Amino acid sequence: MLKQLHAFGVEKNICFTNRSFQQKPTNSRARQYPSIIPMAQNSSSPLPPLKFEAKPPNPVFDPHGLDSNLLEKIAYDALVWSSLRGLLVGDRASQKSGTVPGVGLVHAPISLLPMPFQESHYKQACEVAPIFNELVDRVSLDSNFLQESLARTKKVDAFTSRLLDIHAKMLDMNKKEDIRLGLHRSDYMVDENTNLLLQIELNTISSSFAGLSCLVSDLHRSLLHQFKQHLALDPERIPENASANQFEEALQKAWSEYNNPRAVVMIVVQPEERNMYDQHWLFTLLMEKYPLLATFSNFDIYNVDDIVDRSSIRKTLAEIDAQGELLADGTLVVDGEVVAVSYFRAGYAPTDYPSESEWSARLLIEQSRAIKCPSIAYHLAGTKKIQQELAKPNQLERFLENKDDIAKVRKCFAGLWNLEDSSIVNDAIERPGLYVMKPQREGGGNNIYGDDVRVALQEMQKKGTEEDAAYILMQRIFPATSPAILMREGISHKEQVLSELGVYGTYLRNKEKVIMNNHSGYLMRTKVSSSNEGGVAAGFAVLDSIYLV
Repeated sequence: MLKQLHAFGVEKNICFTNRSFQQKPTNSRARQYPSIIPMAQNSSSPLPPLKFEAKPPNPVFDPHGLDSNLLEKIAYDALVWSSLRGLLVGDRASQKSGTVPGVGLVHAPISLLPMPFQESHYKQACEVAPIFNELVDRVSLDSNFLQESLARTKKVDAFTSRLLDIHAKMLDMNKKEDIRLGLHRSDYMVDENTNLLLQIELNTISSSFAGLSCLVSDLHRSLLHQFKQHLALDPERIPENASANQFEEALQKAWSEYNNPRAVVMIVVQPEERNMYDQHWLFTLLMEKYPLLATFSNFDIYNVDDIVDRSSIRKTLAEIDAQGELLADGTLVVDGEVVAVSYFRAGYAPTDYPSESEWSARLLIEQSRAIKCPSIAYHLAGTKKIQQELAKPNQLERFLENKDDIAKVRKCFAGLWNLEDSSIVNDAIERPGLYVMKPQREGGGNNIYGDDVRVALQEMQKKGTEEDAAYILMQRIFPATSPAILMREGISHKEQVLSELGVYGTYLRNKEKVIMNNHSGYLMRTKVSSSNEGGVAAGFAVLDSIYLV
């Protein structure tokens, strides 16, 4: 691969640099590397030594060296491809773009060319995905662990408190979730100083972009084929990305386990959803493959075309509250339709619950027989506080038996601590650039970085309240910067960027039978190196794919 990549240098319109990731970083933020770095395996003390690993040579393709005419041609063709194949989002400038399909469309924000990424790290993330799937399932079944771990957080975080209340009500009802569906995404960055793949977070609710991420991989593969004479990049080095098909298959299998051919899959959405096309891709695939449901041939009195037309519905939480009812046997009916699977693409943030109506809908769904993706227990298992608790010594052994699996998961953990540890808090005040403060929130734009960490911690100390229970501290990861060309609203921008890999996981279990437990494609997000946050929908990052090196 090294030899092949050096071939870039002989192309007329390409600049290819042979620098290693060991080169000094160009941005000042990344110069704050500690001589010793925190480690999750010993989270009771600040900054214990971390074993350094050798960094393999990793030359970087420099797309900034593209000839301007060639760049313009590649960008034009990428925009055409995106428009024709549905790599789209709603335009924020259009009032109806989040509610009316086909109105106010723009191409999804993308990187023009794939990002070089070490194949060993990609394989590592794929290998550990099924283990994380199983871990989430087992954590979700330990109600005492969930309630006790989040007890202090409940006192100061109203949103987490409401989720825990619903969970407690299900325990009081002795409500069992025999069929458990998880559509997860574990996000990672590669720390430049240690060459370790470190987990940022594990998403168990609304793991977005499974629909669009595979399109970006297809786009980049198409561009490398089309411009192979100029780029000398091998399209086969972009991994196959079956995220949309895998999510669709998991939803279809869950629907089958519910065992009612008249039931529908309900997607729970926000009132205004500019990322609706990512969601529609999944359900378009679901409808196209509905003939596979011939396993229910004993129900031949039903018209298959009718089932296709009614295979899925989209509802907001407010609509579910207004239109939903719970039958005596626990069947959930919404707008006259029996719901087999309730797939949440909303409900992960306080802003999704502007009134009691939304909370009533969440409780109604949880009380029902419908398969939840996620259940309230799966939702809680994905919180930052649970991530931090699992990083404590001997906690993984509570849920996993296989020592190799435990070692693989633990190797991905960055340093994670609660704010009750005064030594960690004091170190974060002294060296705030080495830490990130994370609240129990999803969706981007919520974390605290840099000097703001010091200010926030000092204010909490002055107040002397339990507000610190709403946050965790995490080791700050310093990935390598790379050159890239980012496309937004039809305009290309040459930037120095950081990238984050998310690997999807699909998990389906019916009582003791595991029906599906796979790594299921990936999402690459790339952002300008000066940006702390990384959400695409929140406007911080673009969609990307990986080029294995």
